[in-house]
Amino acid sequence: MNQKNLNQINSFRRISLITVVAVYFLILVGGIVRSTGSGMGCPDWPKCFGSWVPPTSVDQLPSNYQEIYSKKRVEKNNKFATQLEKLGFQEKAYQIKNDRSILVEQEFNPVKTWIEYVNRLIGAIIGILVLFTVVKSVPLWSLKKSIPILSVFNLFLVLFQAWIGSIVVSTNLLPWMITLHMMLALVIVCILLYVHFQSYKLIYDTQVNTEKPSQLFGILVIGFLLMLVQIVFGTQVREEMDIVAFEFGNLLRGEWVEHLGLVFLVHRSYSILLLVVHLIFFYKVYKYTLRHVSIFKWSQVLIFVILLEILTGVGMAYFGVPAFLQPIHLLLGTLIIGIQFVILLQLYAQRKLNLENAGS
Repeated sequence: MNQKNLNQINSFRRISLITVVAVYFLILVGGIVRSTGSGMGCPDWPKCFGSWVPPTSVDQLPSNYQEIYSKKRVEKNNKFATQLEKLGFQEKAYQIKNDRSILVEQEFNPVKTWIEYVNRLIGAIIGILVLFTVVKSVPLWSLKKSIPILSVFNLFLVLFQAWIGSIVVSTNLLPWMITLHMMLALVIVCILLYVHFQSYKLIYDTQVNTEKPSQLFGILVIGFLLMLVQIVFGTQVREEMDIVAFEFGNLLRGEWVEHLGLVFLVHRSYSILLLVVHLIFFYKVYKYTLRHVSIFKWSQVLIFVILLEILTGVGMAYFGVPAFLQPIHLLLGTLIIGIQFVILLQLYAQRKLNLENAGS
């Protein structure tokens, strides 16, 4: 491989890694938006109160601003509901058209407005970074076509994610839309990690030196799927938490957990199953790999992050749902998915290599 290709690969690896970190930072900021109740700080999208720079005082808004933005959201929601009907989601469309709580317009709060505005600015920066990954991926076409193809696909996915974000706002944080928004963010992260790994393989050896990559791969796939389910449970718990918080007027945080339903109990107990599965995986990694290889180190990090995730969950359950723990809990959950995916990529590459060697 010549020096020019090497430089192009390293340039792509840097921008793709920076973009992954930026997406995780956005997930953290998104958690802060939720924990502070700032999701509707800007009632419109992409502008905020009709301006690219949001107001700092209610005096800068017309006296009937709530009515104005409520009408705009009705128009957008009706269009979205019509699209859902065409796709066969009549029940969801009916919910959007007839749920009057969607149309409740919050009063202007400068702090919440600017928290949401900063969230959008960071999202815009990530869009630019994803565009840069596309630009940097083009020279790699002759080396690995899947890298530029997936990079372009990811750009369209980010644009779609931005549109979904606008629907989240127009539907007044409709719960299932928030869940979809989160799952798409995880897909974007995984695609970025995949193309980064593929570019890494162009230069470096990706062997993980394990005796049974297929067995380890199978166990971690189970852990990965279980974690995805846990994240869905987590979003549902968060939705119940929002309802309880509203009923308590965002006061008496220590009593919120007592009023959560069955989903919270399942989410809490489910974490034990997750920990057990990953401890089994870690034991197998310890048994079948060398101590110095990357997969062993990544497995240590995975167990550490899972334990931190459980501890933050315990902290919220027993210490009155501290607002600062909510975004951390969310970030750790999504980090687990990312770490699992990195290890799966390594194991899959090793399994594929073993099959090729066995067939030769």
